Amino acid sequence: MNRLSEEKFPVSETLKVIEGLNLYKTEKWWCAAVLMEAFGKKQIGVYLWNKKADQWKRRQKFVIHNKDEWVRIKEKVEKLIPNLQ
Repeated sequence: MNRLSEEKFPVSETLKVIEGLNLYKTEKWWCAAVLMEAFGKKQIGVYLWNKKADQWKRRQKFVIHNKDEWVRIKEKVEKLIPNLQ
């Protein structure tokens, strides 16, 4: 995992990228968690991009706005994790 990608994260120009971590990157798919600032507020976005014609296009984006929201999401997901086995 990289703290900052060598390649610029392909997010909207209106967002200021503060830091990012690659979750994985292949020739066709790229997934990363990106800490950014939007309209004066920080948020974390989990992005999934797909490469087509040498350009990364966003396919999915999930945004976490604050710590309380993350705690609620994390608790629910952790309840589902045992069912993956």
